Parts: sequence; structure tokens; C-alpha cells
Amino acid sequence: MTDLNTALDAAPVIAILRSGSPRHFAATADALHEAGIHAVEFTLTTPGVLHALREYARSKPAALALGAGTVMTPFDAQRAVEAGATYLITPATCPDVIREARRLGVPVLPGALTPSEIATAWREGATMVKLFPASIGGPEYLRAVRAPLPHIPLVPTGGIGLAQAADYLAAGATALGMGSPLVGDACEGGDLHALRERAATLLDGVRS
Repeated sequence: MTDLNTALDAAPVIAILRSGSPRHFAATADALHEAGIHAVEFTLTTPGVLHALREYARSKPAALALGAGTVMTPFDAQRAVEAGATYLITPATCPDVIREARRLGVPVLPGALTPSEIATAWREGATMVKLFPASIGGPEYLRAVRAPLPHIPLVPTGGIGLAQAADYLAAGATALGMGSPLVGDACEGGDLHALRERAATLLDGVRS
């Protein structure tokens, strides 16, 4: 758990890498790390991602926390951890995945939207809860949910733009999960300089 906590202390953002191929995931993750974002998620919906995860885990920067996303079954969890993932993220509240992550000794961030789902995920042993899709309610929904559940660390994910990041953190988010608004076309071989600039803009807004 230490590497994820340390990464989020440095920058409260988990960058989500999803594409039709993982060919450019390593370069994208390296660029994000260089820009100051130290937590990335390789999504299991990307064909061939486990091989890419395994290869990148061997050469990644020591300070970068490497996770697997869209983990839907205990078998997915096992394969991801064997490939080098040090934390797991799900799009839904999957108690069997939460229990498997605990057995494997890795942090798990299950997806949930309603207060009941959030509380269920937490009681099952979630490390943090991914509030998904966050854009449905925005920062005001996050603030409203946190009022009765202040002890549960929430990571809003889904549809969060760069300009909205600070608002979510001000509303009580522990960290943010961000995909295309941050990553753009980098996972398809796009402009890494533009990616670094977006990351810098995001972090400037968050830190101010």
C-alpha cells in the first residue's frame, strides 16, 4: 500500500490508460511520471495489456505506482498482481474482487456511486472507493455523499475535466481518477509534450 499512498501524496491523481493496444502505455506512463503524476492504471479492457504490464513493471520508475483497472473477477485480480500490478481498481462494487485483493495483500479501489454501494464496498474492505461515474453528480454530489460518510476516502473518476479537478478536491476527494481529459491521444502514440503540459496544468490547479 505504501507506493500508492506515497504517489497520491505527491500528486492526488491516478491516470487511466485505456486504448485498443498497450503499445504506447510505457511511454505515456513515463511522460506522466516526468510531469509529476506518479500513479497510473493499465486497464484490463486493453488487448494484450497483461504482457505490457509485466514488461513495464520491470523497468518503471521506482516512485511510480502501477495498478490495474477494470478488474472484474478474482482471476483478473490474480493475473494482474502476478504481472506486476501493486493495486487494483474496479468499475463496480465486486465483493469477490475486494476479498481477493485483500488475500493478495494489495490495495483495492472498487467502483461505487450510491451511498449504499459506497458503504458496502468499504465494509467489504476497500482501501478507497472509486466514485464512478463522478460526472453524473459533480463536486456537489461528492460533497453531499461525504457528509454522512466522512470516514470513507473517495476517488471521483469519470468525466472530470482539468478545470474541475480542484473543485472535486475542495469537495473532499482523496484523489482523482482521470482518463482522456488528461491522457488525450498519448496512448495512441500522440503528442507526449502536450501530455506533459496537460499534466502540469492539472497539477498547478490542484496545488493552488
